[in-house]
Amino acid sequence: MPADQLERLHTALAGRYSLERELGQGGMATVYLADDLKHHRKVAIKVLRPELGYLLGADRFAREIRIAAGLNHPHILQLHDSGEADGLLFYVMPYVRGESLRQKLSREKELSIEEGIRIARQVASALDHAHAHGLIHRDIKPENILIHEGEAMVTDFGIALAAEAGREDRLTGTGLSLGTPAYMSPEQAAGDRDLDARSDVYSLGCVLYEMLAGEPPYTGPTAQAVMAKHFTDQVPRIRRFRPTVPPGVEHALIKALGKAPADRFASAGSMADALANPSASQQRSPSVAVLPFVNLSADPENEYFADGITEDVIAQLSQIRSLKVISRTSVMPFKNRQQSLREIGAKLDVATLLEGSVRRAGSRVRIVAQLVDAESDRHLWAQTYDRDLTDIFTIQSDVALQIAGALEAELSSEEKSRIHKKPTDDLQAYQQYLLGKHCMARWTTEGIERAIKHFEQAIARDPNYALAHASLAYAYTEIGIGVAGTVPPAEAFGRARAAVARALELDPGLPEARAVLAHLKVACDYDWAGAEKEYKRAIELNPNSGVAYDSYGLMLAALERYDEAIQVQERAHELDPVAHRMDIATTFLRAGRYEEALRAITECLAVDPNLALAHATAGWAHLLNGMPEQGVASLQRAVAISPDSSLYLAQLGQALARVGRTEEARGMLRQLEALSKQRYVSPYHMAYVYTGLGEHDRAMDCLERAYEERSGGIFGIRGSFLFAPLRGHPRFKELLRKMNLA
Repeated sequence: MPADQLERLHTALAGRYSLERELGQGGMATVYLADDLKHHRKVAIKVLRPELGYLLGADRFAREIRIAAGLNHPHILQLHDSGEADGLLFYVMPYVRGESLRQKLSREKELSIEEGIRIARQVASALDHAHAHGLIHRDIKPENILIHEGEAMVTDFGIALAAEAGREDRLTGTGLSLGTPAYMSPEQAAGDRDLDARSDVYSLGCVLYEMLAGEPPYTGPTAQAVMAKHFTDQVPRIRRFRPTVPPGVEHALIKALGKAPADRFASAGSMADALANPSASQQRSPSVAVLPFVNLSADPENEYFADGITEDVIAQLSQIRSLKVISRTSVMPFKNRQQSLREIGAKLDVATLLEGSVRRAGSRVRIVAQLVDAESDRHLWAQTYDRDLTDIFTIQSDVALQIAGALEAELSSEEKSRIHKKPTDDLQAYQQYLLGKHCMARWTTEGIERAIKHFEQAIARDPNYALAHASLAYAYTEIGIGVAGTVPPAEAFGRARAAVARALELDPGLPEARAVLAHLKVACDYDWAGAEKEYKRAIELNPNSGVAYDSYGLMLAALERYDEAIQVQERAHELDPVAHRMDIATTFLRAGRYEEALRAITECLAVDPNLALAHATAGWAHLLNGMPEQGVASLQRAVAISPDSSLYLAQLGQALARVGRTEEARGMLRQLEALSKQRYVSPYHMAYVYTGLGEHDRAMDCLERAYEERSGGIFGIRGSFLFAPLRGHPRFKELLRKMNLA
């Protein structure tokens, strides 16, 4: 507060209060330590900013603050007095020796789970009392919660209400903030003035999340970015960051942070009750992760068979809409697990885990499976199957149905029929198929090419094996988009088309084939509406396919439908917690949300520090955020990890050109040209470097060739930051028109 205003306050309060010193400032007021001369006690005096006081007026302020003064609760800091002092509006509270929750969090970052829950319940109790008297706080945040002798006390009841009551159109021009973005409910962020108790419940949910996770659920570089997340983003699962948080507490948080008020606790008291007995609030949808089956066969070569059984059981369960099933990619890291079942359940965000073992000897197979509650380690179901190998599909179907029954998951007649359906009658074809899946999982050029051979051998044994045709199509699609292989894209996509057509001819309801067809419509036909229809059909048939959700998200990002893309990719990440985070980071990057992209990349690198794609994406996040040295260094790291990747060489080439290191950029171009004499190099990648060098016509030559060849990721060209300098080029606009992207 300016010195002249402080002097006015001293003079106006003389005889009643003696100001000692300033304690702090907030968005709407300054607080002072003072002596109450009449009652001989220390008090805290909050003085509203003059512009806010002017807009409210003394009479209105007095009316509104009187409601707050009537509150009497052990966890509410009472109001002693209020009034006007030479045009300055103020109110008086007891001076509490302690600290704010903000100060405590700044020092400790995270609180113990017990302390966080206790503070949240005390605040909820205070809010419930205020709500019963018709008062909504409107600004619950750590700064407005004091910690006194271990007890929480809520302060500033009435100030936000008074400000809201005085708000007129002209108030928006004062720069005052009614509510705090990190803790505001969606309806408050939307400007709704008719708030109810559920808005405070949402804010308290944000505070509890921060006490347990170390930061609020939604963060961002600007207030607008944070408020947007309250509307669009799913609540980040707190047990992924802190597995020791009980599932019931996580459930209570998710309920408190519902987007719609109707989805939240109806009252703060209900939230307090849920936190008092978190196990009672744990009513999550059935969920399961199938951990890799252990190979107990004498021959270690049968490892592929155990992995195949794991994947097939996952595939069977994934068809059940009412059941959340974690994808293969996320369970395989736990193959030689050191973690407890509770830790794995928290990491994968599931309530139950299926463990199993496989022993194969000649024509016999012995499979032991058991379903375990991840939190309590309690066995829910167990079964041993000692059968002929010819019964393998019956065993898989029975396991899936038994799990669905144990978890009380709803099962339609169509789902039961698909679970019972045998993929093939030829066991040797099935074994070739499993070998192909085993090779695909390596994600190397050699692995994918060997997988193709196994899928072709499976089809030779059984030409009607629809799943083998679909897997063959998927392998060729991965080659076509440049993941691996030496076959030119046009040829690879042609083979993929033939294989997926045959798969759908044999089984029109095969979700794996629908997902491949959708991607071919994106990468080859630029049929965006047709692709979206196929993605939705694939997800309908297999609602637990993280791959289908992720691919759909990539298509939405290519169309610059970024909010939808992130929502869909977050669902993919939920179903496959170890995978798909990089694609979310890339979408953030395309959308210009650089800080969020870097956070997502940091998570990826924490799991795999040698992930080249993560380093490359981080490089662009730094470059686009005005940090060229860090950007180039990250891209150089990506090239060092994967030196033969034309993608990273080309991206580094453009980055070097952008920062003025032209000769080095041309060196990258020469490396790409030399590589193209050994194997296929996408002209799409060559276009990166030419764009950076400012040789736009040569860049367009490469892009047009990439279009003709359906090469690289050209389907994502429209919103790509790598080709931003070309957007005004007539040939670029014409290319977008030909791709139905204009």
